[in-house]
Amino acid sequence: MKEIKVPELAESITEGTISEWLVKKGDQVEKGDPILELETDKVNVEVNADASGVIAELLREAGDDVEVGDVIAKVDENGEAGGSDEDTSSNEEESEPEEEKEKEASNKEEKQQPASEEKKETSKKDSKDVIATPAARKRARELGIDLSEISARDPLGRIRPEDVDAAAKGENKQESKGSSNSSSEDKPKKQEKKKEETKKTEFDKPVERVKMSRRRQTIAKRLVEAQQESAMLTTFNEVDMTNVMKLRSERKESFLKKHDIKLGFMSFFTKAAVGALKEFPLLNAEIQGNEIIKKQFYDIGMAVSTDEGLVVPVVRDADRLDFAGIEKGIADLATKARNKELGLEDLQGGSFTITNGGIFGSMLSTPILNAPQVGILGLHNIEKRAKVMPDDTIEARPMMYIALSYDHRIVDGKDAVQFLRRIKEMIEDPFDLLLEG
Repeated sequence: MKEIKVPELAESITEGTISEWLVKKGDQVEKGDPILELETDKVNVEVNADASGVIAELLREAGDDVEVGDVIAKVDENGEAGGSDEDTSSNEEESEPEEEKEKEASNKEEKQQPASEEKKETSKKDSKDVIATPAARKRARELGIDLSEISARDPLGRIRPEDVDAAAKGENKQESKGSSNSSSEDKPKKQEKKKEETKKTEFDKPVERVKMSRRRQTIAKRLVEAQQESAMLTTFNEVDMTNVMKLRSERKESFLKKHDIKLGFMSFFTKAAVGALKEFPLLNAEIQGNEIIKKQFYDIGMAVSTDEGLVVPVVRDADRLDFAGIEKGIADLATKARNKELGLEDLQGGSFTITNGGIFGSMLSTPILNAPQVGILGLHNIEKRAKVMPDDTIEARPMMYIALSYDHRIVDGKDAVQFLRRIKEMIEDPFDLLLEG
């Protein structure tokens, strides 16, 4: 019997959630066949069978949280597809009588102690529903502490190792030292407390409770962390899009014919961002401890909205790409995102991010940093507004508000304002961008 374990996926991924089993008990599989889809905080990945045979047992269900190294299924390398459980059990009786005796003995023990076993099973299920780091789960197992009884200090409710240690030293120790009488007295109090907590979350009118996906939990956690761990500030400007729109109108047919891709707005802003980053390198940096890491590369993240949440795939070496290369890179990543085909390599290592809320009609917003990056450029809807021209005449011009959120710990307001001003200048005079590109 061969065990199938959750494989090492990437250095930063240690756990996931079983999204869907692609096989069932009794199915024949070949080595390398995909058997389940695992949802991680970055992408969905397929886990493959590392042995040929018949699926003898599925140890976890869809929706279960698993960690790297967990045994999730067993493959019988000598089994036949569709084999019944009776055949398997009879073979085991003939070949391993001692093991069967042990099973019978354990069954007797289970019958003698049904209440305690049922309690353990309930406790396991409760613990699975708790959001906790792998280190916290391991620590809780070592100390024999039920995760469902621990209060998390994390704003997102995620239990960490220090929470487990605090529970072991404080509340749990005091309960174990008390007499059996005091324990029995505490039970009604705990039950009342749970009832009160339940009442707080109940509603008089119909509601639907939906478990957050692992990706949504991670998005929520990182957005909160970005605001808590950085001195985030946003500055704004507006851009006259007249010249870009005129240039696109004049060149769109020849551009499409030559490169087999449409000329969009994102390539203009990507080129402008790279040019501004070269002039203001602190916006292309990150903080590690007490050091500033200035990146000498320009991997630009493009925020993409999917049904499962926001992802930020990366256009690599954007400074080396022309307009067509950037447009093709963005189109490829967007297609991958929609088809759930993004790999970990598509999402890691960006140095700066651009997000375009304008495609949904956003007029103005303050984008949140994509940590550990220290800058993110927000684009918005294009609308005609009255603009006073240099000769004091008033014209209706297509205008866009742009926003730059930055980490004030290393980026000063002066640099942030000038960075955004530089992007405005390049977009309003796009011919220089084309020549340089």
